[in-house]
Amino acid sequence: MRLLPPIHALPRLPLALALALTLAMSALPVPLNVLAHQQAVLERPLDPARPPPPAPLPVPNPTKSFWLDSAPDANPLAKEGSDGPLTHDADIAIIGSGITGVSAAYHLARILAERDDADRTTPLKIVILEARDFCSGATGRNGGHLTAHAFHDFAPYAAAHGIPDALRAVALENRTVAHIVALLHDSGADAQVDLVAGGRTHLMFTRAEEEATRRDYEMAKEAGVDLEGVEFLTKEQVQERYGASYAGVRTPGYNLWPLKLVTHLYRLALRTGLDTSSSSLTLHTRTPVTSIAPSPANDSSRRWTLHTPRGPLAASYVLHATNAYASSLLPFLQGPAGIVPTRGQVIATRAAVPLHVLTTGAFTANEGFEYWFPRPVHRTEDEEKPLVILGGGRETAHPAFELYEPDDSALDPAVGRALRAFLPAVFPGRYAPGAEPEMEWTGIMGFTKTGDPFVGPVLDPADPASGVHEGQYIAAGYTGHGMPRAYSWCVPTSLCLFLSSPSPFAYALSSSCTREHEQWPSVSTG
Repeated sequence: MRLLPPIHALPRLPLALALALTLAMSALPVPLNVLAHQQAVLERPLDPARPPPPAPLPVPNPTKSFWLDSAPDANPLAKEGSDGPLTHDADIAIIGSGITGVSAAYHLARILAERDDADRTTPLKIVILEARDFCSGATGRNGGHLTAHAFHDFAPYAAAHGIPDALRAVALENRTVAHIVALLHDSGADAQVDLVAGGRTHLMFTRAEEEATRRDYEMAKEAGVDLEGVEFLTKEQVQERYGASYAGVRTPGYNLWPLKLVTHLYRLALRTGLDTSSSSLTLHTRTPVTSIAPSPANDSSRRWTLHTPRGPLAASYVLHATNAYASSLLPFLQGPAGIVPTRGQVIATRAAVPLHVLTTGAFTANEGFEYWFPRPVHRTEDEEKPLVILGGGRETAHPAFELYEPDDSALDPAVGRALRAFLPAVFPGRYAPGAEPEMEWTGIMGFTKTGDPFVGPVLDPADPASGVHEGQYIAAGYTGHGMPRAYSWCVPTSLCLFLSSPSPFAYALSSSCTREHEQWPSVSTG
């Protein structure tokens, strides 16, 4: 079910642009320079008489993702807690088991374990509720990149929020990546999650994109951003290194298996709480939350009751880690002022040349619409041809760009055709034209018109001071860029904001969170 308003309400592409796109498609299977048009669709006010409905719950039959379904044991926690008795009481209920929800549980467990308080007599009870299988939302369906924006969009971000916030945003993404990589190194999980430090090269298909990228770089450099490791490449250098005839810019970065990262974080959180008796962590998959209501005063000491098809759960605090689906429980987050479900499409396709020809680095292109990287080759044969994970093609889905599309059980044929043709067009001879992908899937991202997520206490925009959602918090709406932000940007901010009200665990979080709180940039909070 598409949530988009009537197509005639959307802006039409000017004829000159349509002709330019047709010419561009003679060389590449995707239109160019259309990011501004997507933004216009994203920001366009909706007809008050015909607003889109809130996002539905995730569909029960999604497409099969490489990360989740490439092997029978790919997702060992897939159905964890899906049968047997449901936990009915929690200090904190986390809705969603992707990078946000599980990172929240990990940070809570870690912070509580670091505190040695003789007054603590019972572990903090944390429960994660997941509508489908473990990590089966956007995190389990993304492109596998873990790379901070070194300076991407620095100029427009600084224009909108000021240079200090732009600097903090860059620093926090860098810190997120550094913290995740350090955690994986320290726990010996690098190989387990297929972490590759191959960097990322952005290919610029048009002169306009080259100029915008240079403006971002120069403004970031003048503002004092650390740009060590950034390298601009001429068309000739890109051709020699990678086999493509476009200018590029290379930045430090990583790729990995995102589900394995989240699985590792969950197990660390579980073990940390058990080892220190400071927290208990329970996961219930296939347990969608259908509504949240105040708990009856005579029935529970908890503030909120979360209703599921398996029964209710009472909780003092709730964290909405639902990303694109946030408006299913918070209807005022529907539409352009909130979080817009946006469908991305990804393929796993086999290269026609060995990995040493492709290199291990990741790529993006065309204003970020396309993103890809070659999977590591674990066998010893030098000539083994790697599997490449490629996402994008939404710019071919005119005029809606897959905005307002919450259904990841379906594939868009036009997007699929563009993805199949893209790599052979960009890298002649390195990918076979006409080759069919080994897997193809979709996933639902949560877009906001500012590009920033909603983080902090849930506030009803009709009456922000009413306190009707007191004790509920949100970290959602990453606009396709959650991996380098959620872990150490949005989640700890949410945890710190728990301290705004007295709570039985405030003493355990206060000193750890308040040290960092002032470092967070301005973000949307409702």
